[in-house]
Amino acid sequence: MKKGNSITITGPNGSGKTTLAKLIMGINPVTSGEILFEGKNITDLSITDRARTGISYSFQQPARFKGLTFRDLLAMASGTDEEAKLLALIRRVGICSLSFLDKPVDSKLSGGEIKKIELATTIARNPKLAIYDEPDTGIDLWTIGPMGQASERERTEHQTTTVVVSHNRAFLEAADIVLLLNQGRLAYVGNLKGALPMLTDLSICSYKECVSQDDVRCFR
Repeated sequence: MKKGNSITITGPNGSGKTTLAKLIMGINPVTSGEILFEGKNITDLSITDRARTGISYSFQQPARFKGLTFRDLLAMASGTDEEAKLLALIRRVGICSLSFLDKPVDSKLSGGEIKKIELATTIARNPKLAIYDEPDTGIDLWTIGPMGQASERERTEHQTTTVVVSHNRAFLEAADIVLLLNQGRLAYVGNLKGALPMLTDLSICSYKECVSQDDVRCFR
């Protein structure tokens, strides 16, 4: 995997997509095998230590904090409370209003607003690897496009390697690499074109590994 690549993890519900993402971040414990990041074994590192190595994680359902403003949250994530730097960060995710910084991070925020806040806190330290778990959850069709564009800008302008867990075709089409999981196993690694035949009918594929779109044994 090259620096700045975009990887989308997809597959049926329950196939292990979010579990894999949480294993990388250290949210779920590893029971066997190793996790290597930039050639180093990070299997035994805590979530905090993995964050220090340059890995960040965006949750499918972002947390909301009563009594905490976006300014407070972003200052903690970025390590600075300088308003100019905070404003520069929110502009990167398409927020132009200074007043947005003082919004409470509570249940009154819309799905699109909380996702933008989550994205801003994820990129706050310019991570080497950013993991987004179903970034389109809870947002409308008009928000998906700008969110995808913001993620793409981070990847191209800051060379952030991006891992997205998603069923959404927009994220699949934007990916350099598609990882297809099925029943907890890695079924395919490659481009979207090669994954499409398997994505259309995973229910009858019983093979542990699908080599390519030409491996039609999966469909017989």
